[in-house]
Amino acid sequence: MNAPIALSCGDPAGIGPEIAAKAWSDLRDSCPFFYIGDATHLPPETPVEHISHPSEAADISATALPVLQLEFPATNVPGQPDPANALSVIAAIERGVSLVQSGAASALCTAPIHKKALIDGAGFAYPGHTEFLAALAGRDRVVMMLASDQLRVVPATIHIALSDVPSALTPDLLRDTIAITAESLRHQFGIAHPRIAVAGLNPHAGEGGKMGREELDWIAPLIGDLPNESYTATGPHPADTMFHAAARARYDAAIAMYHDQALIPIKTLDFDRGVNVTLGLPFIRTSPDHGTALDIAGKGIATPTSLIEALKLAQRMAQST
Repeated sequence: MNAPIALSCGDPAGIGPEIAAKAWSDLRDSCPFFYIGDATHLPPETPVEHISHPSEAADISATALPVLQLEFPATNVPGQPDPANALSVIAAIERGVSLVQSGAASALCTAPIHKKALIDGAGFAYPGHTEFLAALAGRDRVVMMLASDQLRVVPATIHIALSDVPSALTPDLLRDTIAITAESLRHQFGIAHPRIAVAGLNPHAGEGGKMGREELDWIAPLIGDLPNESYTATGPHPADTMFHAAARARYDAAIAMYHDQALIPIKTLDFDRGVNVTLGLPFIRTSPDHGTALDIAGKGIATPTSLIEALKLAQRMAQST
């Protein structure tokens, strides 16, 4: 049996604690995980048992949510992130990384963080979870995948203005994105020979140069020069015809050129079940594809579906490695 999954608490003022409790209720017999955070932040009706090591989690999980206790200095108020708790939020992530790197946990799943609270309280120097995890792992380049049962899609560029995409999208970036995606599909998703479809940057993939020349000048030649012994990459394909059912059946993952080109299809196809996966790390990391949802935190109405899917995907990936 694989080691249990580590779930870092994220910002406790968000919906993280309540969806963690709901996910445990749903998965306690099938997908053991433990919560790294303060047990007092969980809904009061949640059965909890403190653990001193992840190895204790599997035997406890059927009857209580295992908690690796981490103290927070400030009282938690749902919906109101407190910068005083920033260092503890960061410490939960660091503890999760340490445990998965040591093999004590099989994967890391991260609940959402509130970046402003981390900046205000701890001078957090990273745009988000992904970049922080890459720094902790000593990796210069990682890749964000959004995954569900219907689609896996990777944006080559992420949180930048659309006007900045053409200059940020370099041959080196696209080549690395494809290679990291292919390697992860093989080693973490168990796909022996991945099929990767690459979208064009421009409408109709440039339509022979009439709507942009990037496809002709370097994207198509780059794809043509890629090694194909261990994976197959095709494209550039017009993005508006890549995501219907018949097209999705022809590839294992799609590479999109910018944020919305990737996220609109998956959020349209499977809004609640999308999972954020960081590829290129030396360990498995998944996360629900949503934020802290401060407006509904503490009201008991947050859906745990994306977190459940993130934990289940982490388990499947761990079993494939």
